[in-house]
Amino acid sequence: MSQVFHYTTKLEQEYSAKGTAVLEYKLRKVPGVVSACILKDNTLSVYARDKLSLAKALFALRLVPVRDELKAKAKKERNDIKAVSEELKNYKFKALVSLFGFGALEAFKRLSPTAFTNLSFLRTAFVLLIAKDIFKEGVLGLIKEKAPNADTLTATAVLASVLSGKPESSLSLLVLSNFAEMLTIGAAEKARQHISNLLDMKEKYVWLKDKKGHVSKVSIDDVMVNDEVVVYVGEKICVDGVIIEGEASIDQSSLTGESIPAFKTIKQEVYAGTVVRSGEITIRVSKVGDETNLARIINMVENAQNRRAPIQNFADRMANALVPISFLSAAVVYGVTRDFQRVLNMFFIDFSCGLKLSTSTAISASISKAAQIGVLVKGGNFIETLADIDTVILDKTGTITDGHPILIDTIRCNEIEEKELVLLAAAAEKSSSHPLAEAVINYAHDKNWNVPHEVKTETVVGRGICANVSDFDSYKGGEILVGSRTFMKEKKIPGVNDIDRSGFSKECNIIYVARNSELLGALVITDPIRKDIKKTLNRIRRNGVDEIVMLTGDNKITAEYVAGKLDLDGYKSDVLPHEKAEFVASKQSYSKVLMVGDGINDAPALAYADIGVALGGKSTDIAMESADITITSDEPLKLAKVMELSKSTMGLVRQNFAATIAINSAAMMLGALGKINPLIAATIHNAATIGVVINSARILFDKKFNFEKIKRNQDLDNL
Repeated sequence: MSQVFHYTTKLEQEYSAKGTAVLEYKLRKVPGVVSACILKDNTLSVYARDKLSLAKALFALRLVPVRDELKAKAKKERNDIKAVSEELKNYKFKALVSLFGFGALEAFKRLSPTAFTNLSFLRTAFVLLIAKDIFKEGVLGLIKEKAPNADTLTATAVLASVLSGKPESSLSLLVLSNFAEMLTIGAAEKARQHISNLLDMKEKYVWLKDKKGHVSKVSIDDVMVNDEVVVYVGEKICVDGVIIEGEASIDQSSLTGESIPAFKTIKQEVYAGTVVRSGEITIRVSKVGDETNLARIINMVENAQNRRAPIQNFADRMANALVPISFLSAAVVYGVTRDFQRVLNMFFIDFSCGLKLSTSTAISASISKAAQIGVLVKGGNFIETLADIDTVILDKTGTITDGHPILIDTIRCNEIEEKELVLLAAAAEKSSSHPLAEAVINYAHDKNWNVPHEVKTETVVGRGICANVSDFDSYKGGEILVGSRTFMKEKKIPGVNDIDRSGFSKECNIIYVARNSELLGALVITDPIRKDIKKTLNRIRRNGVDEIVMLTGDNKITAEYVAGKLDLDGYKSDVLPHEKAEFVASKQSYSKVLMVGDGINDAPALAYADIGVALGGKSTDIAMESADITITSDEPLKLAKVMELSKSTMGLVRQNFAATIAINSAAMMLGALGKINPLIAATIHNAATIGVVINSARILFDKKFNFEKIKRNQDLDNL
């Protein structure tokens, strides 16, 4: 399936049940729209195959001015990047000017005290000029928010020092404040850009092979879909595509976080952003530019920075609530001591910077660190929610199992040939994307059997496939049913109970095949349990998860076997996609639920869960769009790793809260007692702010959150 674009918006108008159904129907009729529904909270959710179809659908129905909105969003993103850069330069300039001014005034004071005293007007003007932006923001805060903020407090401190006849005393505050802002914004921006730098596509040229086989160097912008590109040793792959010639060892660490290179050969997919470590390959291009997995990853991670966690909003509210305390403290100190220096101490200390910046930096760093190991988190709110998860629900096929099932045996009735049984099933399953269907088709291809093409199929979700197959070769076609035991019983196919599965492991899936209401036999397919899934489940239990449940469309026998082997707390078999979503919703009444899946049929459940996780490089686009977290490789241990990361992140946030409040409160106490002067008070406050921001940013460099693919020792006798 090609990429599916998802759009959600809160509708202003309330619709009746009939109106909702009509609106959803109209949207689904728009060419390019895959799905459209209005959720219970009056939120419209639309999936479309491309952005243009999505925009046309919404704009045509006059639901929202989509075109203007998309343009405004793109412009805002460009302006935000430019604004951060300009803000950083501005603080750097003001920090250097205020530092130079502070040094010059101190030197002038010592060399010529009399002249220094006589130039009080110029000293005051210089300080007010340096602090003009702070006064502006402080006043705007009072007007817009009807409450003082950190800038209001700083502006009051500057004004108080000017009125006391010692404007240069507040200059030390401005020096430290500007340097602190410069360092903290720089640290936060470094965390935000970390993943973009990691995945930066430095190559601007590629080796393009023409139809005659000649290779020439061209700009990456000139490459189109279906072109052939050659990549040599040491070069970075700049496109998504399929290898059509050669083989290579490819470093995929930038996308998956795995340090061990993957061996790739003909017919296997490769992705932009990965590096050829050995070998040489020719790639047929499938995606270029903004359509590549790399571009999508960068876009997802950068967009995630804009989704604030509730803890960030709490930090902002708490910081703003503590500003009046500084004013109140200053009033009390002045009323008791009449000492203006002690009053300045109260103004020179605030909690706002430390609380706000350390929290946003920790969340941003956590999202970037997760991306380094191949886990894409769509927003800071999901980092916070992930730390509180107590129930995990797992899909079976492709999540608990490898997702690469193989056909290992056939059970035939009425002396039917194996080839006939398999080809009839493969013909029916050819258009299906289900992993079990893939096993049947691959088996036929491995045998070099030609699968019939002219087939009309109808999928019965959660049950099987009904197909009309024409006669082919020497075999008879007809109405072919392929599916589960339940499906056959619903279709009243006789003889299903006579199929003996006692000789096969309960882990195996038995897929029944019938022709014209006559049972032909069954296919025995196994999908091995992932080697690391048991270890993953043990680790997530240690992270505070109380209940782990499996949902599957497979039969009860297979589900019971897998659940028992993994010591799961429960399972539900023969489940349809909408039943998965209903099960998730029922669990949410008393738990924080995380759902893990990889297919289209998992998308509703992923969307319903508190946290939806799409696992594996083969996850469908719609599953990835529905999920809140995407694991880009088939490594379930990364789920445990990102849960550990979320808990550590929230622990750091709480640690920073405690440190900021404790240090600044202690400094205010010392200032009130006259044990420190305003310069030391400002130094303590800004040092604390820088300290907690750096403490948050260290997530990026903490090696315990790196992911190393497990190296398995096959020869246990040598241990």
